Amino acid sequence: MKRAVSISIGSSKRDKAVEVKLLGETVRIERIGTNGDMEKAAELFKELDGKVDAFGLGGADLGLLVDKKFYPLHSVKPIVRHVKQTPLVDGEGLKNTLENRAVGFLHAKSGGYIKDKRAFITIGTDRWGMTSSFLQAGYDCVFGDFMFALDIPIAIRSEQGLKTMAALVTPVATRLPFKWLYPTGEKQDQRTPKWEQYFNWASVIAGDFHYIKRYIPNSLPGKVIVTNTTTPDDVKLLKDIGIKYLVTTTPVFDGRSFGTNMLEAALIAAAGKGRKLTHAELNQMIDELKLEPQIQELN
Repeated sequence: MKRAVSISIGSSKRDKAVEVKLLGETVRIERIGTNGDMEKAAELFKELDGKVDAFGLGGADLGLLVDKKFYPLHSVKPIVRHVKQTPLVDGEGLKNTLENRAVGFLHAKSGGYIKDKRAFITIGTDRWGMTSSFLQAGYDCVFGDFMFALDIPIAIRSEQGLKTMAALVTPVATRLPFKWLYPTGEKQDQRTPKWEQYFNWASVIAGDFHYIKRYIPNSLPGKVIVTNTTTPDDVKLLKDIGIKYLVTTTPVFDGRSFGTNMLEAALIAAAGKGRKLTHAELNQMIDELKLEPQIQELN
């Protein structure tokens, strides 16, 4: 049996382990949260390095890939400093392959439900594949990179604006402590509704679920969420809020959609190459396995 482990600085309440069949291989996929403790995560990576087939880094990114330009997140590097043998990914590969298919899937499966193409995307620079898919589909987009990551009330309204922000601001922002940019540990369970005008304006809210969950209004009837990973409790919350459709960009295993880092690590383990897979290899595996996003009608 192959083993893929996602070590996350997120909440341990989201931990889960399941066995899945991929390309004829049984792969145990396991998510371990450290509740915001980066040093504990580093020690787990050290302990398991060379003993598992692939690592995922959860709750953080090694960097941001924006239109083929990579911006490293310097504050995250210490977490993975002990990894020497096991292939390690943060989900970037699937963010730029599988997630690029999300909007086409949504339109195919929702039966023409979306009439007004307006998307509020939490962090456009974090999920460039998803961002590109909305832009290519002709959506009017608002990107909340300043709002969600830096708590600055500036909306970005164009692809060029997003690229300019990435070029000017990202090199500085990526040197800030990671906990300033992204909710970790118990903060992932806190909700403080904010930026309601943009949530209400959009027909689709897309991006990282922890940002969505933290700021989403208490009532948002009829909206569509396109995101990465949700637990049964998350789904209940969205149903109570009034969300019509929930699209998760990764498949659901045993009632739970895992993060892109976890699924990408599982694909690496199944491939057995002992290294990261290229975007072309990932696309080939996605097609072979017939992987696609999942849609749930909640209301």
